[in-house]
Amino acid sequence: MAQEWNDFRRALRSCDREAFDSLVNRARMHASAATYAIRLDPTESALLSMLLEHEKELLSLKRKLEAGERGDGGSGDGVG
Repeated sequence: MAQEWNDFRRALRSCDREAFDSLVNRARMHASAATYAIRLDPTESALLSMLLEHEKELLSLKRKLEAGERGDGGSGDGVG
């Protein structure tokens, strides 16, 4: 998949290339799971892997934010 998207990557600005490379690397993290989903198109598997990694990161950030709010007095509103 990464080779198929090389032309797209080359057309991106350098700051966007870094983000694109990060997404592709996230997809590679779940390549073994993608082999079990033989009915999925390889691009679909890569996109699902990227979404999974983003969701994990969002959940981690949410937990940290909630823990910080509890540390501020436990009101949950960030005040006090």
